[in-house]
Amino acid sequence: MSTYILGISAFYHDSAACLLKNGQIVAAIQEERLSRKKHDAGFPELAIDYCLSSQKITIDDIQLIAFYEKPFMKFDRIIDTYARKTPFGFRSFKKAIKSWTSEKLWIPNIIQKKLNYKGEIIYTEHHEAHAASAFFVSPYKESAILTIDGVGERATITIAKGVDNKIDSIAEQHFPHSVGLFYSAFTYYCGFKVNSGEYKLMGLAPYGKPIYKDIIYKYFIAIDEEGVLTLNMKYFNYEAGLKMTTNAFDKVLGNPARKSESNMSQFYKDVARSAQEVLEEIVIQLAKTAKKITGSENLCMAGGVALNCKANQELLKQKVFKNIWIQPASGDCGGALGAALIGNYHYKGNKRNVIKDSPIYNAYLGNSFTDDEVEDELQELTVQYNRLPLQSVIKKTAEYLNNKNIIGWFQGKMEFGPRALGARSILASPKYQDMQSHLNLKIKKREGFRPFAPIVIEEKADQWFEIKGTSKYMLFTFDVKKPKEIPSCTHLDNTARVQTVSEEDNQRTYELLDQFEQLSGLPVLINTSFNVRGEPIVATIEDAVRCFFNTDMDVLVIGNCIVTKRDNTNFDMNILKDVSYELD
Repeated sequence: MSTYILGISAFYHDSAACLLKNGQIVAAIQEERLSRKKHDAGFPELAIDYCLSSQKITIDDIQLIAFYEKPFMKFDRIIDTYARKTPFGFRSFKKAIKSWTSEKLWIPNIIQKKLNYKGEIIYTEHHEAHAASAFFVSPYKESAILTIDGVGERATITIAKGVDNKIDSIAEQHFPHSVGLFYSAFTYYCGFKVNSGEYKLMGLAPYGKPIYKDIIYKYFIAIDEEGVLTLNMKYFNYEAGLKMTTNAFDKVLGNPARKSESNMSQFYKDVARSAQEVLEEIVIQLAKTAKKITGSENLCMAGGVALNCKANQELLKQKVFKNIWIQPASGDCGGALGAALIGNYHYKGNKRNVIKDSPIYNAYLGNSFTDDEVEDELQELTVQYNRLPLQSVIKKTAEYLNNKNIIGWFQGKMEFGPRALGARSILASPKYQDMQSHLNLKIKKREGFRPFAPIVIEEKADQWFEIKGTSKYMLFTFDVKKPKEIPSCTHLDNTARVQTVSEEDNQRTYELLDQFEQLSGLPVLINTSFNVRGEPIVATIEDAVRCFFNTDMDVLVIGNCIVTKRDNTNFDMNILKDVSYELD
């Protein structure tokens, strides 16, 4: 009889569900992909339904549900914070307490009611779930584990050590002193959304100079040699306010926070660069502390800050650790995975087998469709298409790419985590100088400064980038060796967020890269997520069709079916459901 464990993360941002079968990850998906609400924080009913249906089981087959944090510990921290800030922050408190009393304190009731679940429920700590999501799927038998995010229950930074099937927390930094919230404050100050726009701040940074770095260290933040972080809370308002920063913060920097969608002046570019460099230095110092405490040659990382690929590059360069493994779903969605793994290893006590050089983790854990299902849906939507044999699809798509066409590429199982990894991707040739601006403005409908990532044949990556080994999940940037040949995926600082692809990882995308190289001489393509600004990555055939016809994409390839704009000049958009997305 199979044993199933369901992991759940919910109620803050990026809710998700993950299913283990006999200790193996068989399904994981974010709620936003199915609800079509970016960073959906609601209870992940749709995600849970997918996980169960993917294995043809019901909730009665689940032996254990693991929730990714301890609600009462978090509530205690929130009440304590507001008590210290009384009488300030009443508006914020009123807003927060409503969500707590209506749902966040009643997790068992919600799970039992919404799922009709009668079994056992356990709760992990937030950072424990993050740490588990990284270490338990890593290729290491033992490792230091560094978790850095905004805040969990109380912890904002945790250093732990994993050995076999156990994780032990060694040191913690507590709220309000948080690297993640420090970076989010600058995200807010530069006019981007918190918990959504941090990657924009990272992308903006190369356009500026770090001229405010000394000011940041003088007034806002300090870190000692042991990695202990101190924020001067005079300048930050996130403890009990509705904003991230105070008026005193603005006065130090000499300008007010930028309004969203307003002109991006050089000042904010310089602030972004300064904040980014401070973050990088803090991450390196924390890694050195983790090395000192644990004595390990291996490092696993998780938490939202672990998605800062530029900081990860700088950490690689420092060679603090011999090996680094970062969870691709490092944000809160990955908490569902970590909770399930804690249930499997800590609670159930199951053994963990690590086989050297054997692939442990596969990010392709979401939904997929057969070619017959694709055809049925396209016919129902009255979309004109051609269904071809696989090799013809690969060849034809490569030809389209080589002729400067932009492709919507919808293949196999959807990726788990924030990155598109060649399953729900928009692909284009990187050799054209104007491709970046065209993709940003006409396809993605987003800010023009945003960079695009290259996807490259794994065994040829070191010919194009300063890379040793692999980079399967776009978690590191690397210097570009031939920027003039791939200008539209080379950022201003001559780096690129690289994804390497092997035949074993993703055979169709690998074969497409190989075919494109035969035509163009480049084993590299631009790879960006299949969505427009404010929209979650497409999850269904209708999502893909809607995004395709709402942008200037040229060709849509779903499985073995090819759709072109030329063949669909009379397509009726009214057939599609009316969906709108709030700008992120």
